[in-house]
This record gives sequence, structure tokens and C-alpha cells, in this order.
Amino acid sequence: MASSSTPPPIFILRPLTFLLFLLHLSFTTLSATLPSPTTPTISPTKAPTAPTPSTSPIPTPKAPTPSTPISTSSLDPKQIRALQSLNIPTAKDPCSPLHNSTTICDSSKPFRHLISLTLANCSDDVALSLTALKSLFTLTSLQFIDCPISPIRFPSELSSNLHSFTCINSLKKLTGVWLSRLENVTDLTVSHVTVNASGPSIILDSIKHLHSVTLSHTNLTGFLPKHWHPNLTHVDLSGNQLKGKIPSSLNVMENLLILNLSSNLLDGEIPAGFGDLTSLQNLSLSSNTLSGSIPDSLAAMPDLVHLDLGSNQLNGTVPKFISDMKKLRYLNLEKNNFHGVLPFNASFMKRLEVFKIGGNDNLCYNHSNMAVKVNLGIAACDKHGLPMSPPPAKDSSAADSSSDDDRRSDGDDNSGKGDEHRGPTKVVLGVAIGLSSIVGLIIFLVLLSKCCK
Repeated sequence: MASSSTPPPIFILRPLTFLLFLLHLSFTTLSATLPSPTTPTISPTKAPTAPTPSTSPIPTPKAPTPSTPISTSSLDPKQIRALQSLNIPTAKDPCSPLHNSTTICDSSKPFRHLISLTLANCSDDVALSLTALKSLFTLTSLQFIDCPISPIRFPSELSSNLHSFTCINSLKKLTGVWLSRLENVTDLTVSHVTVNASGPSIILDSIKHLHSVTLSHTNLTGFLPKHWHPNLTHVDLSGNQLKGKIPSSLNVMENLLILNLSSNLLDGEIPAGFGDLTSLQNLSLSSNTLSGSIPDSLAAMPDLVHLDLGSNQLNGTVPKFISDMKKLRYLNLEKNNFHGVLPFNASFMKRLEVFKIGGNDNLCYNHSNMAVKVNLGIAACDKHGLPMSPPPAKDSSAADSSSDDDRRSDGDDNSGKGDEHRGPTKVVLGVAIGLSSIVGLIIFLVLLSKCCK
């Protein structure tokens, strides 16, 4: 009988299918009851209860301490608009400490007000407006630094309230009348600005409460004032075109600490009344055409630290009392007509930080007073107390020629020595001459024998 493939009986397949179905159902049920390995289990928690006395309460924000100031007022809106018109940023509070270099405010309420304002490095589009300046009437200090903008007349409220005014390389051009309206200013500084005025008197006579005045490099002309405020402590009128004599009325300024009249056209003598300025610490009269001698009254200035009389036409001898000024640290007497023997020793000059004495052709120093050789710019004294003539300067062309001759002669000597070293020795030369003579004699005898035949 041939074998053939026949399907299994149905009574076998049905139990097998039922068994597989049971296994699948069991596995599905088991998977549903087990937790998933990637899903964290969450355990039930209790509802939060109120803290007990032994439980720390939740921290709450602390109230600001008195050491942390809170701004209780803001800047006056009118002054904010004024600052904006001057291109000063107002995004942050202009009264905060971060703006102290530009603005300073008071502590008034409900609005704070500016009391100090500095305009520095102004751009080309900045312009002063009368409306803005009227809003800034509370200012007591106003500074312009590197702001070459056009000036306008200040409102009377602002002019009368200012106590300090500074203008350095700013406001293009000013007039004496314009500055004289700052009648309550105590500190006036104007530098590197052209001021159109016939002398400083028109300014100083109108400002009654000045303590410090600087009008330097302003092209001021005219004469020095004859009347001075006794309360002045600082006077700087340097770098102008002031002419005439120094008035003796300067001695009324008993509290004066600094006096700078350098770089002008002043002439005449130094007033003897300078000795009354007993508080003076800095005196500069350099770069004028002052003449005469140094007055002895300067010895009455015990606090003098800086004395500059250079580049004048002062004459006479240098007074010895200068070396007795214990606080003196800067001394300039150069480019004058002083004569005689310099009365200073090495210990005094060592105490000075700056000492200039050159340019006085008739002045000399005693070299025995110097511990070491010094270069003061003046000659040493001879035995008669006169400047020793400096040694004649060598002619540079002659010196160069002499040097060339020396070098040339050295070269010739060296070349001769070299030739002697490289040429034949005397022995070799003698042998050569002898051999040449013998050869010549032999040739002569040979020729003579032939002729005899």
C-alpha cells in the first residue's frame, strides 16, 4: 500500500489550540498584575498637616534692614526731561550711586532734585536750552569738561544758586560779563577757553564770595586787579596775556595757599609785600619778564613747598635763606641773570625733588661743597669766585682727521708687518742670490771657452 500525508485528526488539534489559548490568557493576566519595570511605583502619602511647635515653619522673606536704603522718592520729572534733552541717559535712576560721576541728588520728597551735574565729552548734537536750564535751578555745582558747545545766558535762578562752576575746554567762547553773573560762586575754574574781557577785574570784582579762582589759558588781556578778596585761598591766572607790575595789594590775602601768575607778560620787581603771605605753599612767577633781585621778605614763608621763578630777568645773588626753607621741595631759578656763588650745599639739593639753576652764565658753584661731581648747568667757581671757563671744545673735523690719520698710520704699520711676515726671509733671499751668481758664472765660462776655440 502506498503511504500518503493525511491531516491529523480534529480531536487532536482542538485540545492543543485550547491549551495555547489558556497559556496566553494566563500570561496576559500575570503581566497586568505585575508593575512595569520602567514605571516607578508611587506610594500613598499623607496629607500635609499644620506644623507643630517642634516643627520649623516655612521661611518667609525678610523685611529690608535699615542698612539697605530704599529709594522713597524719584527725580523730579521736569529734571528728567532736562537730562534727556542733554543726551544724559535716564533709563536707570540718575540719583543712584552708580551715577555719582555725573549727577548727585538731594533727599527731598516726594521728588528728589539735582544738586550737582557734570557734562563731559559732549557729542555734537548737544545744545543748551533755556527750558532745560530753568528746570535745573536746584544745581549748586555745574561742570563742563570737553564740551565745546555754544553757551547761553543762564536763568537768574540757576546763576544765583551755583556755588561751584567749572568749564574746561568747553562752551567755545565766554565773556567777562557772562562769568560775572555767577555772583554767589565760591569756586570758579575756567581753563583752555577763550574769555573776552579786558582783564580779570570785571569778573573778580562782581563775585564777592570767591575762595578759589582759576582763569588759566583763557587769552585774558589787561592788568592784574588792584583789589583782592581776603578770603581767597587759590589764585591761578597763568597762561594769559596779562601785563604790567604785580600789585603790592596781593598781601591782603593772608589765607592764600597757591599763587600762579606764570606765563604772562608781567614786568617790574617782585613786591616785598609777598612776605606777608605767610600761608603760601606754592608760588609760581615763571615765564614773565620780571627783573630785580629776590626780596628777602620771602624768608618769612615757612610753609613754602614750591618756588618757581624761572625764565625771567631776575638778577643779583641767590639768597642763602632759601636753603633754610625746611619744606621746600621744588626750586626753579633757571634762565635768569643771577651772578656770584651758589650758596647751596649738597645736602640741601639732595632734599629737593626738583632743582633747576642752569642758564645763569655768571653764576657758579663751589665744588668743595659738593660730595660728588654734579651737573647743575652752571660752571664751577675758580679761586676768585668766578665761573671757570669751560675747556675749549675740540674741533670735530680736526678730531675726525686726526682719528683718520691715526687709523691710517696704524693700517700702514700693520700692512708692513704683514708684508714682512708673508715675504721671503733673509736666508732664503741670500741663498737665491748666491745660486743665481753661480749659474751666471758657469754660463759665462761656457761661452768664454767656445769663443777661445
